[in-house]
Amino acid sequence: MRISSVLALLIAATAISAVRADPPPAAPPVSAPTGQKTLAATLSVYAFPGAGQSASQQSKDETECYNWGVQNTGSDPFQASKQAEQAQQQAAQQQQQTAQATQGAGAKGAVRGATAGVVVGAIAGDAGQGAAIGATAGLIAGRSRARGAKQQAAQSAASQTQAATQASAQQIEAFKKAFSSCLEAKKYTVKF
Repeated sequence: MRISSVLALLIAATAISAVRADPPPAAPPVSAPTGQKTLAATLSVYAFPGAGQSASQQSKDETECYNWGVQNTGSDPFQASKQAEQAQQQAAQQQQQTAQATQGAGAKGAVRGATAGVVVGAIAGDAGQGAAIGATAGLIAGRSRARGAKQQAAQSAASQTQAATQASAQQIEAFKKAFSSCLEAKKYTVKF
């Protein structure tokens, strides 16, 4: 009976191991995203490798197309963005300089008006009253000129900023078209 018990245990162990299936073969490892954008994605151009190009080949192709796009359009999108930022900073500085230059314009106008008012008041017989009227008129005129100068500076700054932004956008758009054309010639599907 001992042999039959051992034989029964052996058969049971074999049956249990047959029922317990081996885990399925592991799927090939999928590399996690690196978190780095491709050159195309950085430019908001999305390129899908249509001919099975590897990531390293796509990087090489994007670099070649980037250089080709810069050469053929005469503009580098990263430089165009920097130039637009610089134009905005210059416009802001000009506006600030105008604000500083017009500071105290009301007081200067009041002094000029009072001086003129004294002369006119002296002729009319009351220099003090003429000075007060002239100072008030000069104050109002000085502030008005300062306000006008500030508005003109603000309009000029806005116009410069808008022109720089539009020029930058046009340069970037032309570059993206050239860059995309190059990638399409290398068998990528491209959207921007």
